[in-house]
Amino acid sequence: MTTIVATSEEDPVLAVVRFTSELAWADAGPEVAEPQVTRLCIEAQECVITSRWLDLASLMLTSADLIVSRVSEKDLECIFTVICNLVTRASIHDEALEMAKLISAKVIQQPNDKPAFRLKILFNLYNLLEDPYGKFLVYSKALNLAASGKVAESIIPSFKKIDSFLQEWNIGKMDQRELFLTISHILKDNKSMAKDSLAFLTKYLVTFSGDGEESYAMNEAKEEAVHAIIEFVRSPDMFQCALLDMPAVGQLEKDGKYALIYQLLKIFLTQRLDAYLDFHAANSTLLKSYGLVHEDCITKMRLMSLLDLSSNDSGEIPYSVIRDTLRITDEEVEYWIVKAITSKLLDCKMDQMNQIVIVSWRTERVFGLSQWQTLRSKLGAWRGNIANAISTIQANKVSEEGPQAMQGLTIR
Repeated sequence: MTTIVATSEEDPVLAVVRFTSELAWADAGPEVAEPQVTRLCIEAQECVITSRWLDLASLMLTSADLIVSRVSEKDLECIFTVICNLVTRASIHDEALEMAKLISAKVIQQPNDKPAFRLKILFNLYNLLEDPYGKFLVYSKALNLAASGKVAESIIPSFKKIDSFLQEWNIGKMDQRELFLTISHILKDNKSMAKDSLAFLTKYLVTFSGDGEESYAMNEAKEEAVHAIIEFVRSPDMFQCALLDMPAVGQLEKDGKYALIYQLLKIFLTQRLDAYLDFHAANSTLLKSYGLVHEDCITKMRLMSLLDLSSNDSGEIPYSVIRDTLRITDEEVEYWIVKAITSKLLDCKMDQMNQIVIVSWRTERVFGLSQWQTLRSKLGAWRGNIANAISTIQANKVSEEGPQAMQGLTIR
């Protein structure tokens, strides 16, 4: 963060006003420039005396905007640091918020002109603000600037802190939606971050509860719900999601345009390879229109089908059942088991003698309310077992210490 060091008794704000106004009017000649510079300095001084910080910020931004192309980046940073610091002088909450809006709006007006520098200004402004909602507004502007100015790499690291930011900002549902969707779109442009993009898109979809008051807003989320489904199906290393339980996704089931996409999601999360092959036979053109590759879908569905087979109570899967379900040869069975293990979908052992797979752990394809309830029951049982074990140990300890205590008493 740049710090203005005053070399005289003049207020840094007035020094910046004088510098920017002189430069802005330099081409007009002394006869025209001097009265204008004097007028602006007097107006700025009056703003300082009367604590009209919003008016002062507007005056300074107007002059600064005229000289952006005439000064070095270092000088610009000093100018905007002084302007941004005005928010700390405002004693009224609403005035500081309006100043933050005014400054950030001016900074992002030309996103393709020194975007990284402009982003730096917004980060400086963010750190100076005390109001949580003001911080959110400035961060939102920074997101838009990063996307438009193609400097997303400068803001992506902050996405890891979004959960803590949300606790601090305490923003409403509508603002959360806008935030999650913007971040998802930024990450979508980076092919290596497709999974992170889908994660934030899922956060966006979760905000729709399906209540009557939200019916119109949820209707607008259909395109994003479809995109989330396609990205999940396309991803080669995502085998679990909660999309089926979301009202924003569930509305597609009876939608005239997107019902088949919902059916596709249901196949991938609840059915086996044969269901997908039947779907593809009837809707191959649709799948191609969304950029889905049939061979990749088969690969994923084979792993999904193997997961489904592992859900039986016995925990044992005959090789022959795997062969028939995955539509592969006998020689390929162990290859697909190993592939499932390396993909961290299963923890199992292969009994080659008896030609069976013994599953000790598996990933849940759908992890919704039902799965949470099952997990809660298991954790409750585990907690009870631990408590019983501790009670048994303590009882044994008491029974062992009893005779020893009596023995000591006898010796005395």
